[in-house]
Amino acid sequence: MRNKVQLIGHLGADPKVMTFDSGRIKATMRLATSDVYKDNDGNRVSTTQWHNLVIWGNRAKVVEKYLKKGAEIAVDGKLTYRTYENGNGEKRFLTEVVVNDFVMLGKK
Repeated sequence: MRNKVQLIGHLGADPKVMTFDSGRIKATMRLATSDVYKDNDGNRVSTTQWHNLVIWGNRAKVVEKYLKKGAEIAVDGKLTYRTYENGNGEKRFLTEVVVNDFVMLGKK
């Protein structure tokens, strides 16, 4: 339980699925989670956080078949961090949730 993330939210776009030469399958998608609270003046405030998700293997096949933009899902995974260089040679940092398991929520 040292690195565990659990989120419930909605997909911001259709998942992107890639199959590598080795046959390994990877799905990536963005998940929106929202919080609602009242500020000091009693006004309702809503905030949305976006999370980058990565799913590998057979679960990626399920994602490709059943999940679309707007789908509500619950995910269980771990946080990972990586760096890369963009086309201009600038160093970029990326935080991702590597999903171990997920459950489709809401209506079909």
